Amino acid sequence: MSWYLWIKWLHIVSSTVLFGTGFGIAFFFMRAQRTRNVALIASVGHDVVLADAVFTATAVVVQPASGIALALMAGYPLSSPWLLLSIALYLLVGACWLPVVWLQIGMRDLAAAAAASSSPLPTAYQKHYRRWFVLGWPAFVGVLVIFYLMVAKPRF
Repeated sequence: MSWYLWIKWLHIVSSTVLFGTGFGIAFFFMRAQRTRNVALIASVGHDVVLADAVFTATAVVVQPASGIALALMAGYPLSSPWLLLSIALYLLVGACWLPVVWLQIGMRDLAAAAAASSSPLPTAYQKHYRRWFVLGWPAFVGVLVIFYLMVAKPRF
């Protein structure tokens, strides 16, 4: 198999991991919130932070490296409008994801402290959760648009 196909495979797998982990994290964290069970929320919060550190962070690094390599190997100029838009959206997604990571760590810690003291979740937790939820939407839509751009490579 050629280097191009290996890198393309890596790019597709890492984009799947990035999207799938993000979607899965959001799904399971929101499901935990709905239970209002502080111990469960703390446990899921721990797993969410771990999954982001192991899977999402790895894919975040692999995506631009493999994407730029593929574009150059395929002969696409990095100034192609679809590539520039993809990169801009990737930066927007990252600008949403970085505060989300911080919010998740804060929610994990607040939930763990509340569970340890058999207390309800504090107001700060709810504020973090609302911000986390709002920041997730542009990231989710941004990744979907990037998928479209990767597949369609539209000419503007």
